[in-house]
Amino acid sequence: MGRLTRAVRAERGPVVAAPLAARMRPRRLAAYVGQEKVIGPGKLLRRLIEADRLGSVILYGPPGVGKTTLAEIIAHETRRRFVELSATAAGVKDVRDVLDAARRRLEDDGQRTCLFIDEIHRFNKAQQDVLLPDVENGVIALIGATTQNPFFALTSALVSRSRIFELESLSAADIATLLDRAVADREHGLGGEQVMLLPEARDFLVATSDGDARRALGALEVGVLSTADRPLVFTLDLARESVQRKALRYDAGDTHYDCASALIKSIRGSDADAGLYWLARMLEGGEDVRFLARRLVILASEDVGNTDPRALLIAVAAMQATEFVGLPECQLTLAQAVTYLALAPKSNACTTAIAAARRDVREQAVIPVPRHLQDRHYAGAKRLGHGQGYEYSHDAPDGIAAQDYLGVEKRYYEPTDRGLERDLGERLAEIRRRLHEGRQGGPEPS
Repeated sequence: MGRLTRAVRAERGPVVAAPLAARMRPRRLAAYVGQEKVIGPGKLLRRLIEADRLGSVILYGPPGVGKTTLAEIIAHETRRRFVELSATAAGVKDVRDVLDAARRRLEDDGQRTCLFIDEIHRFNKAQQDVLLPDVENGVIALIGATTQNPFFALTSALVSRSRIFELESLSAADIATLLDRAVADREHGLGGEQVMLLPEARDFLVATSDGDARRALGALEVGVLSTADRPLVFTLDLARESVQRKALRYDAGDTHYDCASALIKSIRGSDADAGLYWLARMLEGGEDVRFLARRLVILASEDVGNTDPRALLIAVAAMQATEFVGLPECQLTLAQAVTYLALAPKSNACTTAIAAARRDVREQAVIPVPRHLQDRHYAGAKRLGHGQGYEYSHDAPDGIAAQDYLGVEKRYYEPTDRGLERDLGERLAEIRRRLHEGRQGGPEPS
């Protein structure tokens, strides 16, 4: 248990062995940087802290935005004992031990407990359910931290008993503030190292951090500790060496779906440049190229359709080439498909047509197959009258036999006036007119 819990004292001395990001964690809410939408003056979480009415809280956001720091500050501000569990290491027994200890503290001396569970989405249902009674009874103030969407990653029972606060990536100004603070702080930061962080180096660290304070401070620390010169001028070259290769935040959860959504919507919106960026983002993040190819094939029919039938051919060819060639070369094929699909005229007429037809099948009486269209290629079909009266379309002068193919009047496909669908629309209007005459024995009413 000891290795899984720790108490936060009112004031902590510097921990020399700890990383810079850990040493620079603020101790007071007033020193907390960022998340104004959540913790700013008058915001709900701040009011709950100030009124000491915390309850169960889930902090949801990307890495390095201050979830653990905020949990520690909350425990300090509300004068609770801070106990931390890592969901990657703790089991049901560890959770029960923490809850039993919290219950004893509350009964013995009235001391309340703030239980912080990092990566809470890694707890299974049984582990999450163990928390529910003590959360509901107020034995503990639960603070869960997760990088995954809690509405998908946590049980509905725990979500319904918790307030969800979404933390965002820190702004460039927030990261710059933290870097300057780390350079100047003599007690916890690098103030004793005589470091002068040049503006262009700071800007580079800010840009490559992607709003992750831990990443920015880690790169700063690497640069300082790897250089013996004192005083140290922290240059742009040193910043580049310290960062090495930018680590992209990309996971199989929200980031995967959000980037895929951005890719599809950019192509649908005919923005080839945005489409290429989101394609690059997913490729750099290690996305499965088969997934990308499948999405492009779907889009070719869903959003382009008959305005440019070549779009589907190119998307399918890209899928086959991706499977055949693989990375890194298939990025060229995927880029070609993305740009072609983005620039193709758009139509969702096929998409809405099949959706409307399936809705009718589900919600309305099923239309029987007209007798003259029924199969007659088996013994006895003729005796049943199947296929009787069918007109072979190729025998008609223009290849259009004016007969009834459905039994009722239905219109599902409505071509746009863009691309090839402009011509298809004109042909469809003429065909519908002919078919209507065949059904009704006269001209279609206006």
